Amino acid sequence: MRTVRRSALIDRPTPEPSALPRRAPLPAHHPDPVLDVVVPVYNEEHDLEPCVRRLHAHLGETFPYAFRITIADNASTDGTPRIAARLAAELPGTDFIRLAEKGRGRALHTAWSRSRAPVLAYLDVDLSTDLAALLPLVAPLISGHSDIAIGTRLARGSRVVRGPKREIISRCYNGLLRSTLAVGFSDAQCGFKAVRRDVAERLLPLVEDREWFFDTELLVIAERAGLRIHEVPVDWVDDPDSRVHIVSTALADLRGMARLGRALACGRLPLSALRRNGGDLGGALPAVLARQVVRFAAVGVASTLCYLLLYTVLRPATGAQAANALALLASAIANTAANRRLTFGVRGRCGALRHHLKGLAAFLVGLALTSGSLAVLHHTAPGTGHRVELLTLIAANLAATLLRFLLFRAWVFPARRTTGPSAP
Repeated sequence: MRTVRRSALIDRPTPEPSALPRRAPLPAHHPDPVLDVVVPVYNEEHDLEPCVRRLHAHLGETFPYAFRITIADNASTDGTPRIAARLAAELPGTDFIRLAEKGRGRALHTAWSRSRAPVLAYLDVDLSTDLAALLPLVAPLISGHSDIAIGTRLARGSRVVRGPKREIISRCYNGLLRSTLAVGFSDAQCGFKAVRRDVAERLLPLVEDREWFFDTELLVIAERAGLRIHEVPVDWVDDPDSRVHIVSTALADLRGMARLGRALACGRLPLSALRRNGGDLGGALPAVLARQVVRFAAVGVASTLCYLLLYTVLRPATGAQAANALALLASAIANTAANRRLTFGVRGRCGALRHHLKGLAAFLVGLALTSGSLAVLHHTAPGTGHRVELLTLIAANLAATLLRFLLFRAWVFPARRTTGPSAP
């Protein structure tokens, strides 16, 4: 089977179809396979047979619905296709497809696109993830609770055995995702995921990557559209024979982040087509936003008064620019702490340092606006009075406050749309 790479989505906007219907549980007696588990493989002649036989036995013993296992071979050059064909002939409910091009994302895209099962999943052939998490993974999709489910190695309750190198790389990657694309899910790379088919039908045409960034791109788009992502802590043991080339994969992931960030920033992805009619938040979003605006404004008024008081006290001793910087820094720290607790409801120490660092980045934006306005004022009207300086700073702070609210809401304290991480 050959697959054709879709043209880049960022070239032109995609027409927006109607929104997704509301989620509903699957009927207790479903005549066809409810779950299709895809096992993407490339040159896995040694691991393929024990993996598929173990997976088939596990599903037969524990899964209460009919199921299918799809072996998706993407251009293997060893004996993998022969073994896959034999397994498909021997094991009931096992299928095999072969692609002419490499790429795990390509294999998943093809297998999920052709499947008619209402719940689609995949796992890595090395079975690093304990299969005991498979039923908790797909249960919230079958019940209609969630749209996507992912295994996570980075949440409480996960038990992970791997070397420090892989641990550091994984945490750095997911930290980079949180800081650049403001994601709420904890682990983008775990090879253990599931999605409802109605969601996959809308998501897959939007996902451009066909390699290792496929998972991340799918999750980011889904989260930005407001879909519910369920996280399941997993027991995971590192495979020392991993075929992933870390450097080339990392570079490709960075390019994928940049491309996806541009597409999201320019509004070139039809996210509204992924939202559900009468969705989870319903009419709560405007109310939540209104409360956030009111509380942010109240904190902003208090911090602005604090800023002006500090500026007035420091101005005679330090000069205008130094007084502005020191007053803005002090008020920004207090502003971030107050907004963290009062406006966005974040409590506890978890993530506090990251929030304050991002708040300081927003502070630098405010500093550039206010310092720039002072510089322009002093250049165009030398010797201007203290009252004019204050009026100029108030106007610049209003602009900085609006921008800071947008940064706080979208970047510093992004709304988390994940559920879990406890298993259902």
